[in-house]
Amino acid sequence: MLRYAALILLALLIVLQIKLWTGAGGVRDVESLRGTVAETRKANEALKARNEALQAEVRDLKEGRDAIEERARSELGLVKPGETFYQVVEPATPAEPSPPQQK
Repeated sequence: MLRYAALILLALLIVLQIKLWTGAGGVRDVESLRGTVAETRKANEALKARNEALQAEVRDLKEGRDAIEERARSELGLVKPGETFYQVVEPATPAEPSPPQQK
């Protein structure tokens, strides 16, 4: 009788081990979920850094005039009163001379 109980318990242990390693919610699923969680955390960190940069830019635009002035200068080409605007024009590459025309 004790021998049959031991065999039944051993068979039950084997079935449970197989289910643990291969079944739904088993070791494979847990490892897969750990990988997904790690990727999600990495993506969240990148988004958090982006959000902080955007919040800083919004704060600068609300509180300071320096950011507004910088944008006006770079995007719109505005200058302050009393400043002189200089535009540097790169020389165009010289075209090849045309052959002399015969008359």
